[in-house]
Amino acid sequence: MVAVRRTFSIWRRKAEYVYHDTLALAGIHPRLFSSARGARIVVYHGICQRDHLRFNNIFLLQKTFESHLRFYKEHFNVVSLDDYYQQRFREDRLNICIHFDDGYAGQLRYVLPLLEQYELPASFFITAIREAGHNILWNDFLGLLNRYGPPAMVFRQEPFQKQQGLFPHYVSTRTGLGLRETLMPQGFEPKAELIREFSRLVPFRETEDYWLQLTPDEINTLAASPWVTIGAHGYYHNDLSKIPVADAEQEMLGCKRFLENSTGREVKALAFPYGNYTAAVVEAAKRVGFSQLLPLGITHPDPTLRERLIINPYVSVTNQLLNIIKKRYDPWR
Repeated sequence: MVAVRRTFSIWRRKAEYVYHDTLALAGIHPRLFSSARGARIVVYHGICQRDHLRFNNIFLLQKTFESHLRFYKEHFNVVSLDDYYQQRFREDRLNICIHFDDGYAGQLRYVLPLLEQYELPASFFITAIREAGHNILWNDFLGLLNRYGPPAMVFRQEPFQKQQGLFPHYVSTRTGLGLRETLMPQGFEPKAELIREFSRLVPFRETEDYWLQLTPDEINTLAASPWVTIGAHGYYHNDLSKIPVADAEQEMLGCKRFLENSTGREVKALAFPYGNYTAAVVEAAKRVGFSQLLPLGITHPDPTLRERLIINPYVSVTNQLLNIIKKRYDPWR
């Protein structure tokens, strides 16, 4: 019965999406967009020019992103992160704050020119992984390894088997736990060890758009734009809610210092990696100087916290904008 209800729910949502796309072709939905009110922070990650679902579901095509910007410009009011916190909103429009996570080099190449063309502000949340001597986040490396690695492998004496699907992934044959889930609650050393041990299996050069991190000089170039705010995203892109609080505090402080040294500007905003946090992590973030804290869901109310909504790469532009208005992602895909 549960499976039947889930299948019905999926097909009902798909029918709803087709209906909305049909209305958009008829020119009906623009009035709905312009009548929306309130405020949303919308989260993007990577932007690429082709094959955006090649390794994960956090990338979007550049042409799709530009379509979003055109709609935002026409129907919504786009505000900076500071304006969002100060609630400097228009009452006659839905207010949108554009937010980028993960610090991909493609954000400078594919995003900044569009922000400047449409004259729209955005915030970019970046790790300090470059200072740590790496040019890739551990989870992006794992995405590449999932695609190009062998059918079976052993890591830290744990046997893993690759399971196929839309996005292949490794699962322990002993515990049934995925490699990503195994590494997530740990510090950075085992993740760095994974990169060292299996880098030879990954074709880095031909996949740069999907993983390459901004350099300090590129971060400074990005920060120099009047349309850009720079924020922190953790030092190693660890889940700060799962590592010891003292370690999380040092990672937040280290990232803040790295970005301030790179840009010559104060960094007061932090987006929690994976959107996760605890009350203790919030207090630690405030101790090191952050006053704007961004999770995915608010479970411990605090005046520094603002909720974010992730962009869904599977839906049309019309339905994505409606999802923003309705504050939903649709994880059923």
